[in-house]
Amino acid sequence: MIRSVTRCVKRLADRIPTLSAGAALKTPHDFLERLRTWAPSRQTLESHPSLRALAPYLADPKLWHWSRRGVAAGVAIGLFVGLLIPVAQILAAAVVAVFLRANVPVAAGTTLITNPLTVPPIYYLAYQIGAWLTGEETPASFSGADPATLLNHLQEIGATLFIGLGVSAPLVALVSYLLITNVWAWRVASRRRRQKQRVCVMP
Repeated sequence: MIRSVTRCVKRLADRIPTLSAGAALKTPHDFLERLRTWAPSRQTLESHPSLRALAPYLADPKLWHWSRRGVAAGVAIGLFVGLLIPVAQILAAAVVAVFLRANVPVAAGTTLITNPLTVPPIYYLAYQIGAWLTGEETPASFSGADPATLLNHLQEIGATLFIGLGVSAPLVALVSYLLITNVWAWRVASRRRRQKQRVCVMP
């Protein structure tokens, strides 16, 4: 099952567009459209071997609806699972999304926060947080300029790293949920104010 999940992750990674300097995300709408672009499709997830057991639950249209709560919860779930669970992330995110009634493709896609390029710096930062909480000294062989050195010592620093990830994952998930819900609400309120202003200026 791990191999099939890995293949799915690679396919999802190919869907993530490369942002050029002129394609910066300037508004929440841009972020939502970008999220729709690289999030895995319903067909991709429903046909995935590891998710077949969830097929009866995935039929619920609310799990695919792009609502404020659904998207915010999906991002939070994806970040939490992506940071805390090293394997079978898509399956785990989908299960949690079904249980919490969140957007499944967003939850699955956001797990890509951890990939071969981002794992070394993320783990290095998480280890530093864990070391700060436990008072453990950072080995001299670890370098912020080359976070990949941490991966060579996972066995000896595993407990400290897990503490750092255990603290960071729920915190990042909570912040992302609050940020998305508040920005979304602000955007909707701003749109309604503009619509009212247009109505008022009409002759």
